[in-house]
Amino acid sequence: MGELKILVAITGASGAIYAQRLLDHLDAGHEIHVVQSNYAQQVIGAELPEGLCLPRGAVLHNLKSMNAPFASGSNPPDAMVVIPCTMGTMGRIAHGYSEDVLLRAADVTLKERKKLILVPRETPLNLVHVRNMELLLLAGALILPANPGFYSGPKTVMDVADTVVARVLDHLGIGHRLGARWQEKE
Repeated sequence: MGELKILVAITGASGAIYAQRLLDHLDAGHEIHVVQSNYAQQVIGAELPEGLCLPRGAVLHNLKSMNAPFASGSNPPDAMVVIPCTMGTMGRIAHGYSEDVLLRAADVTLKERKKLILVPRETPLNLVHVRNMELLLLAGALILPANPGFYSGPKTVMDVADTVVARVLDHLGIGHRLGARWQEKE
């Protein structure tokens, strides 16, 4: 697969490790853009003591700047991953509320029929959450909840997070070696 333009959006849901591990596994062979919601920075500060480490070449964009290349349908990302995704962000995307570049990019990604992957980390769900997910699924988004797998015998929190990140990478079409697959021979 050739170079992809991938936008990683990080919101204020707990689970900054998922975003970090995804960024750790996106190599320089892709064009990586990153945008953070306002509250993402506080969650990153609380959950990632070393801060967020961006891969070399990744571009961090200001949330309020609509000058980012992916803010227009004429230059959409090939894929956008919102990881972790708050239910508030999910609801705003579901209803086309594009008040900042993160939400606008999600709207552009959907309208241009590109891959939008949302990784919610909320439990339990209420009917509003489920209906917003339904709208997004109907619009073409992929909902990939941060539900880790345990059949691979993860030993660390990072290993557990990687079970979710592996699925995101699978859906991006990016190869990885983050763990054994179900019934895979070694």
